[in-house]
Amino acid sequence: MHNLDDTVALLTRMPDALNALLRGLPETWTMSREGDGTWSPFEVVAHLIHCEYENWIPRARCILEHGESQAFAPFSRDGNFGDSRQDTLEHLLDEFARARAQSLQQLSAMHLMPEDLKKKGKHPALGTVTLSQLLATWAAHDLTHLHQISRVMAIQYRDAVGPWNKFLGVMRCAGHSE
Repeated sequence: MHNLDDTVALLTRMPDALNALLRGLPETWTMSREGDGTWSPFEVVAHLIHCEYENWIPRARCILEHGESQAFAPFSRDGNFGDSRQDTLEHLLDEFARARAQSLQQLSAMHLMPEDLKKKGKHPALGTVTLSQLLATWAAHDLTHLHQISRVMAIQYRDAVGPWNKFLGVMRCAGHSE
């Protein structure tokens, strides 16, 4: 069951977790991918920034203001990759921290009550969703990308670990999502 306080506790920690994991690392770790069509840790951070501005809070507002009468605006998963390519990872990490803090301030300003979490909205592909589901997905989305980053980084040492590979589940993970 979704608990808003627990969700916020996790969301609050994600910028620090990414900062601790990624800041100052060589590009071997931050710019590598698993293969064609996959994202590097750098691109994951760019995606998370884009989500802060275009996904979670705008969709929460849409639910609260329009219910199911207006579908969420379409969302491009790689919407800001072009803009972010000129940035440094350190800049992106700082921007993510600012954007997340702003999102959490906006969420707090909504003064959500338990009945608000039951309100429904319309996802363009999934149909009817609740505000509670959206907010729970926000937290799970963070964890999905934290997992993705750790997997992409671990894969860089797939051959280097030799026979220990069979004991490292992160090396055999099939991916984070479709």
